[in-house]
Amino acid sequence: MLPSSVSRGSEAKSHPLILVVDDEARIIRFVRINLEMEGFRVIEAHNGLEAVEMVRKAMPDLVILDVLMPEMDGFETLEMIREFSDVPVIMLTVRNSEEDKVRGLDAGADDYITKPFSPRELVSRVRAVLRRHRTLPSPDEAILKIDDHLSVDFNSGEVIVDGERIKLRPTEFRILRTLIENAGWTMPYSTLLTKVWGYEYKDELPYLRTYINYLRRKIEPDPSNPRYIFNERGLGYRFVDFRKSARTSAKEEEL
Repeated sequence: MLPSSVSRGSEAKSHPLILVVDDEARIIRFVRINLEMEGFRVIEAHNGLEAVEMVRKAMPDLVILDVLMPEMDGFETLEMIREFSDVPVIMLTVRNSEEDKVRGLDAGADDYITKPFSPRELVSRVRAVLRRHRTLPSPDEAILKIDDHLSVDFNSGEVIVDGERIKLRPTEFRILRTLIENAGWTMPYSTLLTKVWGYEYKDELPYLRTYINYLRRKIEPDPSNPRYIFNERGLGYRFVDFRKSARTSAKEEEL
């Protein structure tokens, strides 16, 4: 049952609606109390199917989703949600392995919190994820042509690869935009993580590796032999200096 306070107007903007999904009542109570103290509105679900239905009906601003649930676990629930919604999702898990994090990111999760967690960490992560999804400013150039193979549409958050439009996830778009803005320069891993995710994520290298792989699959002719996004081992990532290449080509044509 949805609370009467659920709305999509000015209240929704100032008090985001969070769906908390967990089969343990004490976890839901802990999360609800701490989020409501910070001004968030909270609704709850106790299993995967109920969560999917709540996402459809209530259209929350963010979902906090437990991994270990009976019948349908968090990964399966997330896959069902991603079939119809891009709502940001934070996974809750008792395990802190890189394999689990990558699996969640592959399924479309935006972040991970490992149990037990503090109220401060919970609220910080929620705010960081919401911030990433709400601020995607457009540069002066609506469509930027990198070369004959790749263009980037900053208004729609899409890339155009050999004439075909491909939608990027918000996080993929943020990474690509940040790399393009610093084309030709190696961006340290921690700097890129901070700019895209926030300071709290400066050491979360698995996140960055996973999303760089996503981007390469979408924009690179051969992801195993990158043309655009290079990894300077031990240092960071660098986007090809396409503007320098364009200037060089122009000079060659003049000659």
